[in-house]
Amino acid sequence: MTDIEPGPDVSARLAWPDDADAIARLQIAAWRQAYPAAVETPEAAELSERWNALISRPPEAKVRVIVAVERADVRAFALVHPSSDPDADVRADAEIAELAVDPDQLGAGHGSRLMHAVADTLRADGFTRAVWWLDTTDDVRRRWATDAGWGTDGAHRELESDDGTRLKQVRLHTALA
Repeated sequence: MTDIEPGPDVSARLAWPDDADAIARLQIAAWRQAYPAAVETPEAAELSERWNALISRPPEAKVRVIVAVERADVRAFALVHPSSDPDADVRADAEIAELAVDPDQLGAGHGSRLMHAVADTLRADGFTRAVWWLDTTDDVRRRWATDAGWGTDGAHRELESDDGTRLKQVRLHTALA
């Protein structure tokens, strides 16, 4: 009889309050990779407190934090909620507010597994369409999303940070049916 090595224990699930520290650390790492010129990122403890509160006491039932894990380690996370866009159908349209993969784990399948869990969760919550705002300069993420069935819908926006930095975004959408 040959010994069979067990594969990695990977899954996606709703986040638990105990995941807040790992989500905060991952979020900071992802922000630093995406925005290396950013002057300041929040402290991990402050972000962890916010994530804990959001996971423990979401402002409404359809606000969800979903994590992709490998064994006990959070490798990616997503925050989803009903879309707040002015043209949204609040009963049908959900939004990915944030989706981040640990920069050291890119290409390992955690993002794809997370995206499937996001779609399953949103469908279970009764949504039929999802939107996701992406930076116009993030060609890699936009290509990954379009390869997964997302497309632009013509909407765009420009956000301004406290320090005056402007961020241009394009909206992608996908049907969940």
